[in-house]
Amino acid sequence: MIIARSPLRITLGGGGTDMPSYYHDYDGFSIAGAIDKYVYVTIMRPFTPGIYLKYSQLEHVEQVDQVQHKIIREALYMQNLRTPQIEITSLADIPSGTGLGSSGSFTTALLKALYAHRCKMIMPHELAELACHIEIDRLSEPIGKQDQYIAAYGGLQYFTFHKAGTVSAEPLNISMQTVFDLEDKLLLFFTGFSRSAGSVLKDQYLRTMQHDDEMLNSLHYVKKLAYQSKEALEAGDLTKFGQLMHEHWEHKRKRSHNMSNSQIDEWYKLAIANGAVGGKLVGAGGGGFLMFLVDDGVKLRHTMNNIGLEEVRFRFDFHGTKILIG
Repeated sequence: MIIARSPLRITLGGGGTDMPSYYHDYDGFSIAGAIDKYVYVTIMRPFTPGIYLKYSQLEHVEQVDQVQHKIIREALYMQNLRTPQIEITSLADIPSGTGLGSSGSFTTALLKALYAHRCKMIMPHELAELACHIEIDRLSEPIGKQDQYIAAYGGLQYFTFHKAGTVSAEPLNISMQTVFDLEDKLLLFFTGFSRSAGSVLKDQYLRTMQHDDEMLNSLHYVKKLAYQSKEALEAGDLTKFGQLMHEHWEHKRKRSHNMSNSQIDEWYKLAIANGAVGGKLVGAGGGGFLMFLVDDGVKLRHTMNNIGLEEVRFRFDFHGTKILIG
């Protein structure tokens, strides 16, 4: 049996500029951190021929083109399996649709496991690009490249998405004390709302492709804030980083009417009044997790607990997608 593990992520700046509809014309820039919440993929060879899949559904088919799970189907096609005899199971610490990049994490874990199944090595950059190729090129999902890259690399990274389609990945130049402070001062609370990132990002994709001035100016501004966030993080100035998060969220909310809702806006205002310096919805928006940078974690935890929002505590993951057994 082979077990692969891939981390989920939080976006720290520049979200949305990692989409091809933007960076092909303007270059993109984002900052992300891999966290110790994971997607797991196991692969084994069953005793009988066929393809056995266990995820939120069960599948048992004979040929690759009969597989209903789109990502698994495309990944198997690329493995050129002539006589499939494989069982694939996936599990996750946190459900999909919650803004933590689960699709990119699943795809990188699946590819890492498939390569190990065939006794092949794959490096993080190649793994991320292959995952992007499946989701963006083969499946035409209106998503960006950040999730696949941070899952493959792990750690706290900043990415430059070049017009030519290449991606540069660099670790943030921050002290371990700043890493520990971030882990203590960044709090995640589940809103109870889940959604498809593709449905939220489709509007951005279409408007960017149409060179909509309002959308482009919004993304340019978000990229500018991401550069400032990098400077604040590398200087260890977390108060400034929290203020930039707040400015980012206020700007991002105007990008689409699907970005937030009245309940989320109410929770956000309550958090700012009870110890949060700044915050935002993690991911494309519309639901998932609210993330806050706090001065007083005790006060905010008490407030959020009283209104029924569950906290998910985390630490950063510095391993990226890896094989646990195999």
